[in-house]
Amino acid sequence: MSIANETVDYLRDHSLTITTAESCTAGNIVMLLSEVPGSGQLIESGYVVYSPQAKQRLLHVSAHTLETFNLTSVEVAREMAIGALRDSTANVAVATTGILGPDDVDGIAAGTVCFAWAFQLDGQHAVFTRQQWFPGSRVEVLQIASQFVLQQLPHFHQRALRGERG
Repeated sequence: MSIANETVDYLRDHSLTITTAESCTAGNIVMLLSEVPGSGQLIESGYVVYSPQAKQRLLHVSAHTLETFNLTSVEVAREMAIGALRDSTANVAVATTGILGPDDVDGIAAGTVCFAWAFQLDGQHAVFTRQQWFPGSRVEVLQIASQFVLQQLPHFHQRALRGERG
């Protein structure tokens, strides 16, 4: 069974609806989920936001966060996920921002991706972030990062249910 199928089953079993805030994965997460029959009932929306201006305008990422931490940072991923969650009726959001390559940018290695998983639980947000480095070509990193964010969703959801944060 594919990770997208497993994720859709998990979303359905836990009454979760997802939104995505994707930069480096360019909508691939929503595409993977949409390939699963019946997933349309569980996908609320998907944002593809490459530029800093789009991150600010659509997801309310602060200029201060962008200037202080860089586009490729867990801080930006966090604000992207919270912005997507606040702007939708979904109760889970995932976010990606990073450098696929082939070249390093601003001293950050190609293949570096920052992730966030945000959950709306009882009127509060539980948000988890991670930074990972993946080897491979631009397309390989995009695919691996898209699968990684889905693969980790159940883990972080369970942590959120236990009252953990971060």
